Amino acid sequence: MPTDQSQPNDTLTTFLKILPRRLQQQLAALSPLDELVEVILDLGRTPIARLAGRESPIGSAEVTKADIASILDKIGEFGGDNRAGIERTLHRISAIRNRRGEVIGLTCRVGRAISGSADIIRDLIESGKSILLLGRPGVGKTTILRETARILADDLQKRVVIVDTSNEIAGDGDIPHPAIGKARRMQVTHPSEQHQVMIEAVENHMPEVIIIDEMGTTLEAEAARTIAERGVQLIATAHGNTLQNLMLNPTLNDLVGGIQSVTLGDEEAKRRGTQKSILERKAPPTFDILIEIQERTKLQIHTDVGTAVDLLLRGGEPPLEQRLRQEDGTYAREHIQGTAAAMLTDEPAEQGTDIPYPPRESRGIYPIGVSRKHITAAAQLLNLDLSIVSRVEDADLILTLKKLYRTRNPKVRAAEAEGIPLFVIKDNVREQVESCLVHLLEARVDPEELAIIDAQNALRRLDEGEAEVALAPRNAFLRHLQHEYLDAFPVTSKSAGEKNRRHLVVKKK
Repeated sequence: MPTDQSQPNDTLTTFLKILPRRLQQQLAALSPLDELVEVILDLGRTPIARLAGRESPIGSAEVTKADIASILDKIGEFGGDNRAGIERTLHRISAIRNRRGEVIGLTCRVGRAISGSADIIRDLIESGKSILLLGRPGVGKTTILRETARILADDLQKRVVIVDTSNEIAGDGDIPHPAIGKARRMQVTHPSEQHQVMIEAVENHMPEVIIIDEMGTTLEAEAARTIAERGVQLIATAHGNTLQNLMLNPTLNDLVGGIQSVTLGDEEAKRRGTQKSILERKAPPTFDILIEIQERTKLQIHTDVGTAVDLLLRGGEPPLEQRLRQEDGTYAREHIQGTAAAMLTDEPAEQGTDIPYPPRESRGIYPIGVSRKHITAAAQLLNLDLSIVSRVEDADLILTLKKLYRTRNPKVRAAEAEGIPLFVIKDNVREQVESCLVHLLEARVDPEELAIIDAQNALRRLDEGEAEVALAPRNAFLRHLQHEYLDAFPVTSKSAGEKNRRHLVVKKK
C-alpha cells in the first residue's frame, strides 16, 4: 500500500514568493518548513506561522498596510466568498475586511496534493455509491476529494466533473491543477450559485461522478438529491463533524433523508412506550455512505446511512467501521457494533411486544391478514429458510396488518397472549412483506444482488404474459443498476412513484 507523498516543494516556494521578503527570510528559519499549514497576517499584529500541531510568531515586527498590499498584488482576484489563490497552485488566501471593504487581514493557507490520501477509502469510491465526508476544518476533507477525483477520472476512466466554488479543489486560474487528473472542473462565479452549477453539470456535461466541496445550503441539498435521482455518483463534503450534527442541522439534514415530527395516537404512543410526538426519517438519504474524518489518519464510516439515521432517531447506536492509517502506509479496519433500539424496515414495521425477535435458525411465521403468497414469494426471492405455520402457538413471530392490530383482531389478541413477537406492516403488498422479512429476520442479502434478482423476476413474469411489472422500491443507485441490466433485453423501464416509493415499471417493447 503506498504511503502518502506530498507534491514537490516547488509549490511551497511559489507560496513563499507572495510574502514580503522579510517574512520569507524569517520563515526560512522555521523547521521543518514542509509542515507549514498557513501564515496569518493581521494589520498591527505580529504575523504567525501555523505548522502541524503548533504556532510560531514570524519575527517581531507588526504587519503593515504595505505588507498586505504587496501580497494582494501577487495573487488572483477575490471571489464572493473572500477567497483568492495563486494561479495553477492549490494555495488559498482568505481576506478579512473592515467596514469600508478594505483588506486588513489575510489567512494564507498552503495547498498540497497528497498522493495516496484517498487509498484508505478506495474500495468505497469504487463501489459507485454516493459518499459524504464530514470533519472539522483542516482535517483533510478537500485533500481527499482532490485525490478521489484523480482516482475516478484516471484509474477508473470515469467522466468526472468537479463543481469548484472557491477553486479549492483544482486551484486558481483557468487551467486546473494536475492533481485532479483528467477530471473536468466547473468554476462557480459566486457561492450562492453553486446549486445552479451542480444542476448545469448534470444537464450539460453527462458526468458519471460529480464532486462538490462544502455543501452548506438548502438549495445545494435539494440539487444533490436531484443529481442522485438521476443515477450520478456524488462525492461531497458538508459542514459538520458527525452524522448526529448533520441530523440536527435543519438546512442539511435532507442529505441523510430529512427528519420529520410524527404525532402518534394515544394508544399507539402507549404501546410504543414513547411520547406522542416522535421523530422519523422522511425519505431515503441522498448519500449512501457517510465518513466522519476524526483525524487525518482516523476515519469512522457509516456504510448504510438510512439505517444509521433510523437507529439514532430511535435511541440506538448504529454500527460503525473504523479505519486507521498506519505509519508504514497500511490500513487497519475495525467494526464497532452498535445497539439497535428497534427493528428497522424501509417502511418501519411496528413492534407489538417487547420480546426480541427469534434467532436466525428459527423461522416459523404465522400471518394474520397478510397474503401467504406474498410471504412465500418474498422468502424465495430472499433465499430464506422460512415456513408458514398453521397454528399461532407454533409460530416464532406473527406478521399482521396495522388495521387488524388497531381493531384488536381476536387472532392478534391470541398471539399477544402467547407472548410471541408480533410485527405490523401498513398494507398487504409484496414490497412491504419483502422489506419486513429482510430486516426482521436479519437476512444478509446484498442489496445490489437483490435488485438484479428483482429485475430478472420481472423479465420472467413478462415472458409468462404479464403486460407490465412494477419492481420493488429501490434507491437511485439500485434503480440505475436495474436500468443498466434491463437495457440488454427487449423491454422498456421507467421510474415511477414518489420519494421512498420510487421504483421501476418494466414493459415489453
